[in-house]
Amino acid sequence: MNFQPRGISDQIIRGPGSYASEVEAAAALLKTQPTWNGVGAEAVARMRLQNRFKTGLDIARFTAAQMRADMARYDNDATKYTQSLGCWHGFIAQQKLISVKKHFGTTDRTYLYLSGWMIAALRSEFGPLPDQSMHEKTSVPALIEELYTFLRQADSRELSNTFRALDAARKAGDKAKEEELIASIDNFQTHVVPVIADIDAGFGNAEATYLLAKKMIEAGACALQIENQVSDEKQCGHQDGKVTVPHEVFLAKIRACRHAFLELGVEDGVVVTRTDSLGAGLTQQIAVSHKPGDLGDQYNSFLDCEEVDASNIGNGDVVITRNGKLMRPKRLPSNLYQFRPGTGEDRVVLDCITSLQNGSDLLWIETEKPNVEQIAKMVDRIREVVPNAKLAYNNSPSFNWTLNFRWQVFDEMKAAGKDVSKYNRAELMKAEYDETELAKQAY
Repeated sequence: MNFQPRGISDQIIRGPGSYASEVEAAAALLKTQPTWNGVGAEAVARMRLQNRFKTGLDIARFTAAQMRADMARYDNDATKYTQSLGCWHGFIAQQKLISVKKHFGTTDRTYLYLSGWMIAALRSEFGPLPDQSMHEKTSVPALIEELYTFLRQADSRELSNTFRALDAARKAGDKAKEEELIASIDNFQTHVVPVIADIDAGFGNAEATYLLAKKMIEAGACALQIENQVSDEKQCGHQDGKVTVPHEVFLAKIRACRHAFLELGVEDGVVVTRTDSLGAGLTQQIAVSHKPGDLGDQYNSFLDCEEVDASNIGNGDVVITRNGKLMRPKRLPSNLYQFRPGTGEDRVVLDCITSLQNGSDLLWIETEKPNVEQIAKMVDRIREVVPNAKLAYNNSPSFNWTLNFRWQVFDEMKAAGKDVSKYNRAELMKAEYDETELAKQAY
C-alpha cells in the first residue's frame, strides 16, 4: 500500500486497488512456498496493513513529513494551526486520538506533546519530582515508544473491525457495502500523529544532548523541544531563579539535535527552541567575545555591571569592557551573574532570531503568565528579521487563564481611565464578576 504523510495527501493512505494489490503481492509470495500450508494471502495482507510501522524510525520519518507539510500549510493560512495534547501514558494518548478521530472524522493537525514536567511528576522511578530535569533521561524515549505502541494498536483495532465488516458484507452478498469498506481501507487515516518531545535542557552538554536525541528519535519522535537553561540549574518555566546559557552553548545543542536527525535519516526532523530568558535574571557564565557586536558581546551587553578602575580589581574579579570602559559584572555568592532588570524581552528577541538563523524550526517563548499582547510584541520584532518565524505557544493548564485575562482587562481599563471601582482586582475570580463587562472582554 502507498502510505503518504498527512499534509502531502491529508495523511491518508491512498492508491487505487491498494488493498487488492497487497493481497495479490501476498498471493504471489505464497505460490513460491508450497509448504506454507494454512497461510492465506488475504490474512497476510491484513496483518501487513495493521503493522505498517515496523520501527520508531519509520514513525519519525512519517510524522516529520506530516509536520513539515502542516508548517507549510500554516505559512499559507495562519488559521491552519496545530494543537498538541499533553499525555503521560500510552493509554491516555490512545483514548485521546480515538476520541478525536471519532468526533471529528480526522486527526488532522492534532499532535501529542511529551512534557518533561509530566514525566518528572508521573513517570520517574525516583517518585514525583519537580520540573528540574532530575528524572531519568531514559524515561523520555521509553514513554515515546509506549505512546506509539498504543497508537499503532488503535490502528490495528479499527482496521480489524473493518476487515470483519468486509467479511460480513461478502457473506451477505452486499457488493456495494464491500466496495465501500475496501475504499475505507484504501483511505484509512492512521492514529499515529507527530510527537513533540521535551528534551529539557539536554540533560548535560552537547554530546549528552546528541545521545539522548538519538534515543528519542529512534523511539519515534519527529520533533524535539530544547530550552536555553543551564542543564544542572534547570527550573520549571513558570518559576523564578532560572539561569540561561550563552548563545554558542545553546547553538551547540541545537546542532546536536540536528545531527541526530540527519544521522538517523529523519531529514524532515523539527527542532523547537525554547527561550526562558523572559523569566531568567541570571547566567552561569560570561559569553566568549572576540570583537564588539559579536554574539558573545551582545549577550554580555545585558549583564548588570559596575564601572571599575583597573587599580581596584580584586582577587578573583571578572571584568569586561563596554564602550571603552572597564566593567565588573555583578556576581552572586552562588557564582552566577545577574542580568540588568528589564532586559528580558530584548534577550528573548535576540535568542529567537539567533536560534532561527542557526537551525531552529519553531520558537517557544516561555512566559510566567499568558499575555497575548506581550507575546505578539516580541514576535513582531522577531519577524522584522525573520518574516516566517513560527511560534509554539504553551497553553499550560498551570496558568489560571481566566484570572490572568481578567487581570489584563482590569489593568487595560484602568490605564484607559475607565471606572473600575466596582471591581476588586484581588478577587476577580469570584462568580459575581462572571456576567460583568470585564469578564466578557476577558473571555
